[in-house]
Amino acid sequence: MASSRRLLRPFLYTSAAAITGGGALYYIYRPIRVPGSDPASVPPPRYTDDGRFNPPRFPLVKTRDEQIADLRRSSRFQSAGDAVKDNTTGVLGALASNNQEGTLDGRGKPDKDETYDLLVIGGGATGAGIALDAATRGLKVAMVEREDFASGTSSKSTKLVHGGVRYLEKAVWDLDYNQYKLVKEALRERKYFLDTAPHLSNWLPIMIPVQKWWQAPYFWAGTKFYDFLAGAEGIESSYFLTKSRALDAFPMLKKENLFGALVYYDGAHNDSRMNVSIAMTAALYGATVVNHIEVTSLEKDANGKLIGARVKDRVHEKNGEKAQEFSIKAKGIINATGPFTDAVRKMDEPGVPEIVAPSSGVHVILPGYYSPSKMGLIDPKTSDGRVIFFLPWQGNTIAGTTDAPTAISQNPIAGEEEINWILSEIQAYLAPDLNVRRGDVLAAWSGIRPLVKDPNSKNTESLVRNHLITVSDSGLLTCAGGKWTTYRQMAEEVVDEAIKRYKLWPSPLLSVPRVSGSEMIDDAAPLDGKCQTHQVRLVGAHGFSNTLFINLIQHFGLESIVAKHLTESYGDRAWTVAALSAPTEQRYPVRGLKISALYPFIDGEIRYGVRHEYAQTAVDVLARRTRLAFLNAQAALEALPTVIDVMTEELGWSKKRQEKEWKDTVQFLASMGLAKSKLEVTRKDVESGKAGEYDEHERKLYSRHDRPADTMESDSKFASGEKPIVSADSPVNK
Repeated sequence: MASSRRLLRPFLYTSAAAITGGGALYYIYRPIRVPGSDPASVPPPRYTDDGRFNPPRFPLVKTRDEQIADLRRSSRFQSAGDAVKDNTTGVLGALASNNQEGTLDGRGKPDKDETYDLLVIGGGATGAGIALDAATRGLKVAMVEREDFASGTSSKSTKLVHGGVRYLEKAVWDLDYNQYKLVKEALRERKYFLDTAPHLSNWLPIMIPVQKWWQAPYFWAGTKFYDFLAGAEGIESSYFLTKSRALDAFPMLKKENLFGALVYYDGAHNDSRMNVSIAMTAALYGATVVNHIEVTSLEKDANGKLIGARVKDRVHEKNGEKAQEFSIKAKGIINATGPFTDAVRKMDEPGVPEIVAPSSGVHVILPGYYSPSKMGLIDPKTSDGRVIFFLPWQGNTIAGTTDAPTAISQNPIAGEEEINWILSEIQAYLAPDLNVRRGDVLAAWSGIRPLVKDPNSKNTESLVRNHLITVSDSGLLTCAGGKWTTYRQMAEEVVDEAIKRYKLWPSPLLSVPRVSGSEMIDDAAPLDGKCQTHQVRLVGAHGFSNTLFINLIQHFGLESIVAKHLTESYGDRAWTVAALSAPTEQRYPVRGLKISALYPFIDGEIRYGVRHEYAQTAVDVLARRTRLAFLNAQAALEALPTVIDVMTEELGWSKKRQEKEWKDTVQFLASMGLAKSKLEVTRKDVESGKAGEYDEHERKLYSRHDRPADTMESDSKFASGEKPIVSADSPVNK
C-alpha cells in the first residue's frame, strides 16, 4: 500500500504540473478574436458575370430640415394628446392633418400625440448615447445641440478607450471601491466599443518604461491585475520586454537607466467621428437629432413641472437672418451638456449650487516620427506626479495631458506654459539626440473635463471621473461627470431613471431599420424594449473589415492611404464617400481630391458630411467630420478655401456667409494652436501662398534654401568660398 502511494504521488504531481502548465500555455496562446479581423457581416459588393457592379444602398437619415420640422410638430399637440389650435398651412399643416388619423409609427404607438417622451439637451457622447438608447427602446426622443455634435469635450479627449491604470493604482493603494468599480465598468465598456464600432476603435499596445529593477515586479503585478479585471473583455495579455526589445519596439526611448518595459493593451478611437456616428445611428432608429439648435429657456406648467423648451436655429443667424424661436414639448427633459451642465440647471433653478468642477486637459500634436505607428507610451510619474500619454493617432503623435482647474469657455486655448510642460516631459524619456522643439507642434488644444465636484477636495486631479445623476424638483434630469469610455453605461442609467421618473413605457421596435443596407442580415440586437446598446452596431460597422480598403481601391482607383483612411473613419459608408469624390483626371489615383497634400482627407468627405451627417459650418468639417484641424492647424487653414467652396455648392451659401465662415473658422483654429501671425490672413493670402510663408522662428527649423552640397552653407561655420585647410592661419600650416 505504501509502495503504491509512493508511485502514485509523483504521477499526481506530474499530472497537476502538466495540467497547470497546459492551462497557462492555452491562456497565453489561446485564439483571440480581434475586433475588425472577422469577415464583414455584409460582404462587399462584387461584379456580376456580365460586368455589372451593384453598389451598396444604405438607408438615409432624414434631412436636417425634416428633423427640425419634427421638432416643431411637437408643440402642435398638448401632452394629453389633444390638438393645439394652429393656423400653419403648407407642408407642416398637411403633415399634422395626416397625423390626426392615429396611424402607428415604428414604435407601435399612435402618432397623433407628437409630444416627445424625452428631450435631450447636449449632443456630446453622453447626449448622443442617451438618444440612441432611448430610440432603441421604442421611446420618442429628440436631441438638440447648441453647436455641433462633439463640439466640446467629446472631440478633445486623449483618444483612449480605457479602464484607467492610474485609477486602478489609486483604487488599490487608497482601498477606494468607487475607483475600482469605475475601472471594472470601463473595461467592460471598452469591449462594447470595439464590438459595436470596429472601424472607429482599435486595440493599442502601450509601453510603460521600467527604469529601476524593482519597478518591474510592481508594474508587472499592476498590468496583470488590469488583465485579470478585464477578464473575457480583454484581448492580449500584458508582457515584459528586456531593454533591447523595448528599444526595438520604441526606438525613440532614452537608453540611459532603462531596465526594460511592460506593455499592456487598451483601446483607442476617433472620438468625434464616434460621436457623430452614435448620433446618426440614433437618427436611423427614429430619434430626432439636430445640431446648431440652442435652448434659450425651459418651459413649465402651472405646477412648476417642466414640459418643454424654447429653442432657436442658429444656422439662420449665421446666414444673417433672424432665428425664430419655437417650442419643443416633451414629457421629460435631460441635461447632458458636459461642462455647461450648471448653466442649464440654472435655467431651471437660478440659485442652484454648482456640481461641476471643470478641469483643463491640454494636448499637443507632434509629427508621426516621434512614436511608432502601432505602439503608445505612458509615463506614470511625471515631474509633478501626473501621468502623461504619448500615442500614435491618425498618422501623427498625440501627447498629453495636463489637469488643472479652469474657467468654462466654448473654445479654450492651450497656454504656452502647459504646452512647454508637456514638451519638457516628453524630452525627459526620449533619446537625448532627439530634440523636441516647440516648432514641431502641429496643433495644440485644451479640452474641459466636466468632473463631478467633490466638496472635500481642492485638487481636481484627485476627483473621480465617475458620473452623477440628479433630478430637480421641476423634473430636470441631469447627468454630469463620467468619461468617454463609459458613455454607453451612463446613457443606460439615465434612460432607466427617466423611464421610472417620467412614467414612460418602452416598447419593441416593430419597424427596425436596415442599418447595414442589406436584406441579407438583421442587426444582432433584439430590440425588445430593453437596453440593447451593447449590441447595437453603429453606422458603418456592418460591412467593415480590415481588407475593405482593397475593394475600394479596385473599384474607385483611390490612393491606398486614402482608402484605408475612409474605411477606418466611415466603415462600409466609405463606399458612399468614395462615390461622392470628384475624379482627379489623372491616371492614378482616379478619384478623391485631397483637401491637404499632407493628409488623406478628400473632397467626398465634405459632401458626405453635409448630406449625411448634418455638417453646417466649415469647422464642423475640418474639426469633427475630418480631423484636420486637430492634426495640423496650418494645414486646416490652407484647406479652408476648398472646404468653403464645396460647402457653398452643397448649401448655397451667400458671399456674406462665406466671409463669416472664413472669419469664424480662423478664430476657431486659434484654439487649435494656429500661430498668432496667421490669425489675420485672408482667403487671398492663402490662395496666393502668402499664408504659407514662415516667420523667423520657422525659418530656423530647417535648411530651406541651401543648394545641394556635401555640407550645406547654413550648417558651416566658415564663410562661403573659404577653404580652411589652405588658409594661411590654418592649424595645418603652422
